[in-house]
Amino acid sequence: MPNAMQRILKLRDGAAVADVVVSILGPEQRDHSWFSEWNIRWPDRERKGSAGGADAIQALLVALNIVGTELYCSAEHNAGRLNWADDWSGYGFPVPNGMRDALKGDDAKYL
Repeated sequence: MPNAMQRILKLRDGAAVADVVVSILGPEQRDHSWFSEWNIRWPDRERKGSAGGADAIQALLVALNIVGTELYCSAEHNAGRLNWADDWSGYGFPVPNGMRDALKGDDAKYL
């Protein structure tokens, strides 16, 4: 994804660690709406989509929430195998209000 914002998460499988690359493209206007493309590249699959909004900020916020939902609903999260940084508990992505109880650690505290 050219000109994408990226975050690299770590997926543990025993002693092995693999990258999970999260990419979000800055919003682009199409006709009267705005869209932000997102992509999560897991070691064994890829999830991607487009988030729309009335303006660029809304499109970006929706994309961030979708990515947060994808991560927190993943089997890798449920198994406790996914992390972002040694000094942060969670992934640093928001989720919609209806699933805030899924947030863990620093995400629950600060997002």
